[in-house]
Amino acid sequence: MVSLSEKMASKMDFSAFSKAKDLQKRLLFTLFALIIFRLGTYVPFPGINPQVLNEFFSSNSGGLIGMFNAFTGGALSRMSIFALNIMPYISASIIIQLGASVIPSLSALKKEGESGMRKMNQYTRYLTILITVVQAFFMARALESGGAVIMPSHAMFELSTVVSLLGGTMFVVWLGEQITARGVGNGTSLIITVGIVAGMPSALLRIFEEGRAGALSTGLLLFIMALVFAVIYIVVMFERAQRRITIQYPKRQMGNRMMQGISSHLPLKINPTGVMPPIFASAILAIPVAIVQFSSQNSTSEFVTKMATLLTPGQWLYIAVFAFLIVFFTFFYTSIQPHSNPTEIADSLKKQGGFIAGIRPGKNTADYLDYVITRLTVLGAIYLTVLCILPEFLIATFKVPFFLGGTTLLIVVSVTMETMTQIQSHLIAHQYEGLIKKAKLKGRL
Repeated sequence: MVSLSEKMASKMDFSAFSKAKDLQKRLLFTLFALIIFRLGTYVPFPGINPQVLNEFFSSNSGGLIGMFNAFTGGALSRMSIFALNIMPYISASIIIQLGASVIPSLSALKKEGESGMRKMNQYTRYLTILITVVQAFFMARALESGGAVIMPSHAMFELSTVVSLLGGTMFVVWLGEQITARGVGNGTSLIITVGIVAGMPSALLRIFEEGRAGALSTGLLLFIMALVFAVIYIVVMFERAQRRITIQYPKRQMGNRMMQGISSHLPLKINPTGVMPPIFASAILAIPVAIVQFSSQNSTSEFVTKMATLLTPGQWLYIAVFAFLIVFFTFFYTSIQPHSNPTEIADSLKKQGGFIAGIRPGKNTADYLDYVITRLTVLGAIYLTVLCILPEFLIATFKVPFFLGGTTLLIVVSVTMETMTQIQSHLIAHQYEGLIKKAKLKGRL
């Protein structure tokens, strides 16, 4: 059974956009905030030698550095105050959410509702500050060892780097929260998406330049373009796919009237986690990779050098760890979603008098939903893993720019779809408001 909101969405009249003033304000605020973010990616922190920096990123444009430079919209290659982007906040969110599963005090806060979530968000910000300070300090030391510093005092450079990156990261976190609250939503995801999209034109230009120079054959270029469209199609198909479970509601007495039994459906997405598992996996994997690669520059140990080689994109160890993290965070993120909790769904159906045909209410319903959700999660984990890992082989083999990776395309397509859904929801709400106003006007007449 199709819901009323879905029927309205299918018949959506986008001419109503001109009358939806609140939506227009939200879109303008979102656009203004994203412009501010893009301008901030061009503000460098002091003491950097741009010539040495350009040479370094020209020779290390691929791999993990290329991935994070794509996520930051080029801010890392310019060593701007937004060089760390929102990644420390994502890492802090992962740690807090993991802690809520094993630490009783955090678990209790999670159950307190809105007030508890506010406290957890505050803990996440504190942890973001700590992670940013540590990452900024190691970045400053790496720049010093690479000869990219022109400031004579290393202590002053490290202090200015930590302060600049801390201020820039917390500003980006605040900007993402403002987009979520006052804009069209998904502030964190939109900031990452804008960074990726900003680097796409230059990456496309490099591809065609390599094709013109003969480094890439015409057949390979056509194959790459076909692969991009195939990935986009697969992402759209899986992100829209649902497993609909029919819910029956029996007849019931409402005053002097007997209400007829109705049927509805419970939609369960194949991939309820969206883009979060690949983002979480990338953020977590970056920590050991950065430590090993930094250690390899200052160590003569054969083991450290070998680990640094194996933990680069395209190598079997990197791919294995990345795949494991994607699968882990897919199951973990699904388990903490309220709409994916079988027990809560079964209790809610029982209170409303609904039941699944052939399944007894209560524990049997919860067990059946747990079975279905687990199967869907396995399918979603396989989809995300293949999508993010397969392009790694192709990128390592053909040396194409990083933006063609499955992770970046997944983020761009998924966030675009989520943003369009948010805009559609605001338009539906505007239509409801118009219907209510008309009904009140007719009642007065």
